[in-house]
Amino acid sequence: MLKYGVMLNEIVVKKAAQHNLKRIDVRLPRNRLIVVTGPSGSGKSSFAFDTLFAEGQRRYIECMSAYARQYMEMMEKPEVESIAGLSPAISIDQKTISSNPRSTVGTVTEIYDLLRLLFARLGVPHCPSCGREVSQQTPDQIVRRIAETAPGEKVKVLAPVVKGRKGEYHKLFERLLRKGFIQIRVDGRFRDLDGPIVLEKTKKHTAEVLVDEVRVSPHAEKRLREAVDKALALADGEALVLRSGGAETYYSLRLLCPFCDINIPELEPRNFSFNTPYGACPRCNGLGHATATDEDGDVVLTEDVCPACRGSRLKPEVLSVRIGDRNIFDLSSLPVSRLQTELAAFRYTAAQELVASKIRKELLTRLAVMAELGLAYLHLNRTTGSLSGGEAQRVRLAAQVGARLRGILYVLDEPTIGLHQRDNERLIGLLRKIRDDGNTVLVVEHDEQTIRAADFVLDLGPGAGEHGGYVVAEGPPARILESPDSLTAKYLRREMRIDLPAGRRRPQAWLTILKAREHNLKEIDVRVPLGCMTAVTGVSGSGKSTLVYDILFRSLQNRLYDAKFRVGAHEAIRGAEALDKVVSVDQKAIGRTPRSNPATYTGLFQDLRTLFARTQEAQVRGYTASRFSFNIAGGRCEQCQGAGVTRVEMHFLPDVFVTCDRCGGMRYNKETLAVRYKGKSIADFLAMTVDEATNDLKAHPQLKRKLATLRKVGLGYIRLGQPAPTLSGGEAQRIKLTKELGRRATGRTLYLLDEPTTGLHFDDVRKLLELLTELVKLGNTAVIIEHNLEVIKYCDYIIDLGPEGGEDGGRIVAAGTPEAVAAAPASHTGRYLKEVLD
Repeated sequence: MLKYGVMLNEIVVKKAAQHNLKRIDVRLPRNRLIVVTGPSGSGKSSFAFDTLFAEGQRRYIECMSAYARQYMEMMEKPEVESIAGLSPAISIDQKTISSNPRSTVGTVTEIYDLLRLLFARLGVPHCPSCGREVSQQTPDQIVRRIAETAPGEKVKVLAPVVKGRKGEYHKLFERLLRKGFIQIRVDGRFRDLDGPIVLEKTKKHTAEVLVDEVRVSPHAEKRLREAVDKALALADGEALVLRSGGAETYYSLRLLCPFCDINIPELEPRNFSFNTPYGACPRCNGLGHATATDEDGDVVLTEDVCPACRGSRLKPEVLSVRIGDRNIFDLSSLPVSRLQTELAAFRYTAAQELVASKIRKELLTRLAVMAELGLAYLHLNRTTGSLSGGEAQRVRLAAQVGARLRGILYVLDEPTIGLHQRDNERLIGLLRKIRDDGNTVLVVEHDEQTIRAADFVLDLGPGAGEHGGYVVAEGPPARILESPDSLTAKYLRREMRIDLPAGRRRPQAWLTILKAREHNLKEIDVRVPLGCMTAVTGVSGSGKSTLVYDILFRSLQNRLYDAKFRVGAHEAIRGAEALDKVVSVDQKAIGRTPRSNPATYTGLFQDLRTLFARTQEAQVRGYTASRFSFNIAGGRCEQCQGAGVTRVEMHFLPDVFVTCDRCGGMRYNKETLAVRYKGKSIADFLAMTVDEATNDLKAHPQLKRKLATLRKVGLGYIRLGQPAPTLSGGEAQRIKLTKELGRRATGRTLYLLDEPTTGLHFDDVRKLLELLTELVKLGNTAVIIEHNLEVIKYCDYIIDLGPEGGEDGGRIVAAGTPEAVAAAPASHTGRYLKEVLD
């Protein structure tokens, strides 16, 4: 009984050893807000995502049938002895949102589904041709129209009994046969009902039963009338007439424009979806843009809007259904803040209000959640692929809050990314609401506000990589603050901190962007000081990325490298002649396959292979540097082709990666491994951390310099051969920075960074700032989009955009030194910056 009680209130993890975790035992309280923190690379993601989430999801999927499991991505069992008290887990990180052009903010949050329901039930159809309101038809009107349009012709009267639904329909066909029907048209082809009709169960089908074939004439009016009545009765008020020339006319007891002879299908939620043939524009198939084929034969979207639907993705008859004077596309194009106002203002009749009230309440609740998460500037038509990592994560969080689940373990990865301090408080409130609904919320986070707001904190460390993976402190925030060993606690107690620079640099010259007006920018003139470190700040959606990436970066790419990017709307950029390079250092992976690693990306591997080729043993054997590459035949192990592991397919179970039995995971054949430098093979060097390799390679200037730079950015703990996909976004960004530091400096480079503190602990932020200072000291310019106040206070100059997001943003609220911005009364950033500077 006692054991059951423990399991009910706690998640008990024993001997967790995934990646660099040191067989740790942890007890976490259930139904609490838990923050996992610690230096970058200390094992936070290994614990939260690769252990707790992976095991929670794996157990949930294992409960399903073998049939269901074949359609799911199965997870490997993490390296842990046992986990008790675990719930089904949902992970909300920055990578898991779909980049499919059909996925939008509206579809992910399911708000668009509610809008479709609202329009299907309460929308007023209009004729897409003349704009008149469309009303319903009677059986007499239908018979009259057939007589007028097809006099003397032989027509087939059909009843649509299946419209785009999955299934085999054996029983339906048997029932129709018993009723005396002989033929049915299935997926456009006539079949005999007394013969075998085999349909694929998982595909969508359309079926129309042949009621009668009649020659239209005054003598046959009674027979035509009977056929139409029978079809309408069979197909719930719908009939299809097939003329001798193949033309089809759809009739309904419901909707037709008598002036233009245009029938409008019955309003169903699926008619308003751009992801089904019932609602999608037939020209662009619901994508809203023209498509082209690339060199690989894949279909890609172009930037040209579809001429038929003008980017709305929907059929004209769907767009002609209105509530008030708005169609569904109009409403989906409004920012969330405006949409809330519009929906609340709609007026309905007493009968309609009974239907509308429930849908409207659910819509407004979900929109309020989005506003709470600082997403009020987004519109529902925005594709998820165009969202930043932080936005994508909060959009998924909004969907989860709307789902109102209980008893779930939610695992989140830095949800405060991309959020201004002003919006943090609301996010924390929302996380507490999910907790109060009876869920456990586990957040990997470095943000001080979130750490202090947690019910329980797990601090991992003390260092990174091999030096991390231990529990340094655990318990409520007050207990963490007392810990003498915790690096996190030292920063929270202000014993350690990032000091202000000795002085602010003076601009060498200015780069000026004139009349920037892309998206929500309000024709602003922006001055960027050259030879300085500049922060671009402002609340989410204020126009920071539009200014820095869509205008500045693309324009300089086109100018300096003859690129052909579509540049955001602006008049001109002055002062660009002072630059000879522009570099965007983002957090995207340094490679998509395990063959890419820090050594290959930084060029260090080439130098290491050259060193091995120069050894006496290699020269005797006639080996060149290419012999020591695991990507080409010759020196690599051919059984695993230099991967070190082989994949074993398990069909119903997840594929298993097994260490190659020939090379033992070393990647090379015996002959190559026999060549040694200082008693170590090339595989031994790839398995070393940067810190370990430094000692053995300090006699070689090029290798020594590259290793020193990696250590300087706090990456001494990573292994030289660590596969690229296992590196975090912050680690990938710092590896890219080391590559830049290793290049010959001209002192005329512009570096653009988008939230470089993502995934960085307080102490790593300090290292990052030292690195950026070094780049700027050489005469280069750094422009950083950032919300982290420690970075903002350290910069020489700030451009603060706002005052709000979306339509209420896009203006310069303040510009100048941190001290000047802190004194600006209209600046949200200034208000928080003042506290840090004081």
